[in-house]
Amino acid sequence: MRTIMWFRRDLRLSDHPALNAAIEAAAGDEIVPVFIIDPALNARSGGKRLAYMVQSIQTLDESLGNCLHVKIGKQEEVLRELMDRYGATEVHISEDFEPYGVARDARIEAAGIKLVRTGSPYAVAPGRVRKPSDGTPYKVYTPFYRAWCVHGWRAPAPKPKTILAATPGPDDRNFPDWKVPEGAILTPAGESEALLRWKKFQKSALAQYDEARNLAGIDGTSRLSAHLKWGEIHPRTLLAELGESKAHDVFRKEIAWREFYADVLHHNPHTDKDYYAPIYKEMRYDEPGEKFTAWCEGRTGFPFVDAAMRQLLLEGWMHNRTRMVVASFLVKDLHLEWQLGANFFMEHLVDFDVASNSHGWQWTAGTGTDASPYYRVFNPIEQGKRFDENGDYIRTYVPELAHLGASEIHEPWNFLDGYSHGYPERIVDHATERLEALARLQEIKSDKKPPLEDN
Repeated sequence: MRTIMWFRRDLRLSDHPALNAAIEAAAGDEIVPVFIIDPALNARSGGKRLAYMVQSIQTLDESLGNCLHVKIGKQEEVLRELMDRYGATEVHISEDFEPYGVARDARIEAAGIKLVRTGSPYAVAPGRVRKPSDGTPYKVYTPFYRAWCVHGWRAPAPKPKTILAATPGPDDRNFPDWKVPEGAILTPAGESEALLRWKKFQKSALAQYDEARNLAGIDGTSRLSAHLKWGEIHPRTLLAELGESKAHDVFRKEIAWREFYADVLHHNPHTDKDYYAPIYKEMRYDEPGEKFTAWCEGRTGFPFVDAAMRQLLLEGWMHNRTRMVVASFLVKDLHLEWQLGANFFMEHLVDFDVASNSHGWQWTAGTGTDASPYYRVFNPIEQGKRFDENGDYIRTYVPELAHLGASEIHEPWNFLDGYSHGYPERIVDHATERLEALARLQEIKSDKKPPLEDN
């Protein structure tokens, strides 16, 4: 009665319906826990994300009594070998809804392997929330959120009291030797770290989340995104402990944004790389060159933008407010296609999630869902003044400006001492490029909408 538990983006033991189902199906016999190294996905992952993944599966292995089978190869071949060796007839998984994962699982089933799907990485699986009027999926976040709340979600699944796991053989322990890139500083990985971070956030920042979440210079966000991406904690675990205050509701809405984008990608799988609104393919875009390189390296000459990009390079994470600012700068100030930025994020983000990344970028670019039209442009200077008023965030990541005060740091070009420590000059004039972006929009738009002021 042995069963195989194939861990993927669910590297935990608590609140894990698929693991519970595998244990129940084994009926007192052993489960065979396995993680399969996927060369196709690894080729698209940067060093920081790979190093985090190794740490995460190592902590999972420890929680399983060092019984995790870590294999490298084609998934169907690895699973078939384990099934034959252990006499297992089924493989238990958390259902995957990303385009790559859906295709992979279909291929495995076509090879004759029985996959038993229980649960998913979401509180409400993509495809479940639909318009009551006609059964079609939602295209706008706010009505989706209301329907998502009405639909509701199950309580967290109980953690297994005991796990009887098969002992791996000498060829089953293929942990990659992927180190944290030199100079990088990553969030500690693993289920216990995720739970600790959640408790810390609840105690120190959740009550002020509605006001503090946009302030880049303080620790006002949950910083659970990497833990959620790797399934070290389930969103149900978070939702179960939220109340009805404004701050708690704003945090609940952030969880719903993740689920909304997963739902949009589920119904529009081409939008991981393609435009949700096809008209924007017709826009005039520039070719990436030196300015794109400066954006990637945090050398644009705009302090708030550069601080964010350097945080990404250092930590494999970026504050959510600054993700929008740097995305707007790439598309509206440099006139480059959003996919260039999305791919750069894919390389460097530890918390990379294809749905949130692609549709977060398209939201800011104005090419995706919801009410963020193309003619809305983020002002990189005013955003810094508003959400890093004292310049603490900038000083943390841009040491060339650490000597400047709050009144100087957002516009160093206006002060004699602004460039004395080697900070680069601005690569563009924001006011000029904003007008250029609006002009390019008018070329493809039949309706002449009035431009908005900078955010």
